[in-house]
Amino acid sequence: MMNRLRSLSQRMTSWELLLVALLVGVLINGANQSPYFLNATSFSLMFSDFSEKSIMVLAMMLIIIVGEIDLSVASILGFSSAIVGDLFAAGWPLWLAIVAALVVGGLAGLFNGLLVTRLGLPSLVVTLGTLALYRGAAYIVLGERGISTYPNVFTQFGFGDIPGTLIPWTFLIFAVLAIVVGVMLHSSWVGRQLFAIGANKEAARYAGVAVARIKLLLFVVSGLVAALAGIIFTARFATSRADNAVGFELDVITVVLLGGVDIFGGRGSLLGVLLALFTVAALRDSFALANYPDQVQSILVGVLLIVSVLGPLAVKRLQDAWIKRRHVVSSQA
Repeated sequence: MMNRLRSLSQRMTSWELLLVALLVGVLINGANQSPYFLNATSFSLMFSDFSEKSIMVLAMMLIIIVGEIDLSVASILGFSSAIVGDLFAAGWPLWLAIVAALVVGGLAGLFNGLLVTRLGLPSLVVTLGTLALYRGAAYIVLGERGISTYPNVFTQFGFGDIPGTLIPWTFLIFAVLAIVVGVMLHSSWVGRQLFAIGANKEAARYAGVAVARIKLLLFVVSGLVAALAGIIFTARFATSRADNAVGFELDVITVVLLGGVDIFGGRGSLLGVLLALFTVAALRDSFALANYPDQVQSILVGVLLIVSVLGPLAVKRLQDAWIKRRHVVSSQA
């Protein structure tokens, strides 16, 4: 057992070890703030509350690794939720409304990807614009009304647990997607191509990598995953509203960057992102149990976002300085 732990620690980067320490600190702080924090029920609710953000994190990680970003994911979530609600209220079968929402999410991601890959526009600017566009489309579809007449089997999926456990059904979806992403990213040629694109897209193109096609596909996947998150959100809260999940993109991007994924692309790991995901989720949960205002939580997430950009860079510079110093010492000896 000790050998396995030692082997795991050797494979982890310095930033991931810091994330482990941060997660432990958050858990200790949460236990001190509330006696209800460190129990199975609390963790079950925490995973459920973060379920939509969790699956969007996986797609966002892939997009940032190739050097792009998608700020529109929360708006696609809200738009997809609005589509499900409007079509179901109009008499469509629920399953067909869900399929339509997924198609709309995929098309929204396709639109983002075409603007980035075909027109060469910066993804930051494109998705900042479509963030407003898709949210506005959600308001056009639903206006100020909310749809809350969903069948019990749908809503039970949203906030129910796997029978005999305290594991939410929504966490099972995240776990399956995380395994697929992990294998693809770290154990396949696809992952190698994604890292190559993020490190140097021109070199990757000359090496035969279909850079534009892969980026386009990733934006489509991001739209589909955001639409799936919208369906989960709708089931969990048993309502469709145009303002569902406003601001979720901040937590999603914070988790990815805090997990050590380079904002400029070419570097990152699923392990680091998972550690950051559990850290931010536990932090949010502990603050909610301690009745901290939402404004305080938002400030803290903003601070984490800044740290997540500066932290890995600082650690890398310290590592480079240490290696350089060792070389100098060894050459003098």
